[in-house]
Amino acid sequence: MNHFPTLTQPAAYRIRILGRVHDHWSDFMGDLQINMTFHNKTPVTELVGAVPDQPALFGLLCHLRDLGLPLISVEFLGNPGQNKQSNKNIFGHEE
Repeated sequence: MNHFPTLTQPAAYRIRILGRVHDHWSDFMGDLQINMTFHNKTPVTELVGAVPDQPALFGLLCHLRDLGLPLISVEFLGNPGQNKQSNKNIFGHEE
């Protein structure tokens, strides 16, 4: 079982950005789940879901940059089809 992302296969990610993703941008976000929270009254948006491959991930990250939304984190969650979700992050540390 592959516990690391590849360049050409789908993978699930959690992307956290500073700011708010407006509804009219949701078409570009595809099937990613959009959640917004506040940290000390500052909006933080979390995008969670699968992207087709790493070029699509980088395209999404570039689009977020172009919208002026600062990146907080990108977390690899696993490859679609994995039987068990791991509690370890990409560096092998328990979360």
